[in-house]
Amino acid sequence: VQLQASGGGLVQAGSSLRLSCAASGRTNSPYVMGWFRQAPGKEREFVATISWNGGTTYYADSVKGRFTISRDNAKNTEYLQMNSLKPEDTAVYYCAASRYAGAYRRGEDYAYWGLGTQVTVSS
Repeated sequence: VQLQASGGGLVQAGSSLRLSCAASGRTNSPYVMGWFRQAPGKEREFVATISWNGGTTYYADSVKGRFTISRDNAKNTEYLQMNSLKPEDTAVYYCAASRYAGAYRRGEDYAYWGLGTQVTVSS
């Protein structure tokens, strides 16, 4: 499975962005998809995850209520709608996929990763 993230950019605090992650290759099997981010000088952190059918989602406390993860399996694409952006949301955002149904916030559970898209939020 190959993943390509897009949609990042430079925005002001309080703005919104929508990230997309298109999957290609062997996408005919169920897989969990997630978003992680890494800010300069910090470790990668979990942002959100969504189950194969979209029925279950989890969020990091820092983004809960502001970010929404979704997916369109017909398009093999997942999305991350980010509202009320804050300067502390500045990071490279990575999409990830896992065939492990129990994958959640541990990056090690995800076998497939995109290259990342930069999100910069100015104050």
